Amino acid sequence: MAWFALGRVVFVATVAYVAALLRPVPVGGLPANVLFGLLLAGVVVALERPLRQTPPSRLLGALLGFISGLVIARAIEAGLFWADFADHRIEFLHGFLLIVLPYLGLIFGAKNGEWLEPLRLASLFHPVGPERRYKILDTSVIIDGRIADVCETGFIDGTLVIPQFVLKELQLVADSGDSMKRNRGRRGLDILQKIQKMASVEVTISDVDFPEVREVDLKLIELARAPGQDRHE
Repeated sequence: MAWFALGRVVFVATVAYVAALLRPVPVGGLPANVLFGLLLAGVVVALERPLRQTPPSRLLGALLGFISGLVIARAIEAGLFWADFADHRIEFLHGFLLIVLPYLGLIFGAKNGEWLEPLRLASLFHPVGPERRYKILDTSVIIDGRIADVCETGFIDGTLVIPQFVLKELQLVADSGDSMKRNRGRRGLDILQKIQKMASVEVTISDVDFPEVREVDLKLIELARAPGQDRHE
């Protein structure tokens, strides 16, 4: 932080010295020019904090947008070579375009600067395939068994997702000391094997887990929210 403060002091002093040397303010003499330099440097320092908090991609987008607007304005001006430049209306139009188009480019570029991030740019070249639909099954649905009957009818489209933590819970039920729970758990494992053998159904085992979440139901919610799948149901 000390180096930043020292840099600001040197920057302000340099701007004030240049203003005193070149005297851009025609009136007031040396004090007026030094004050002008100090005010100008103060404005730049005040803009420093929001600029530091702005993502580099947005700054780059704003710069590219400004340059694009300036180039377009110059192109329009060159295209109006036939116009009467002595006409104040034409002169005003040129000045208006030189102000408005770079400004609009600056705003548009800053707003959409996130598209300049490497991951966003890479996503533009990924092939766009059909939307995939996923159904995440929990333990109770597998044990219930009716999901297998629905799969046999062919009404299930997309992919059935079986999380590893659901398989673990199902195995715990199958290894339970309670005979009723044990039978239900084994029934669920049998139904799962039956579904996996169906040629018309795509089944995938998800290794995604959430160690910080203990309840299986909450894990299912987190999995449904997790990126990487086009659609969860």
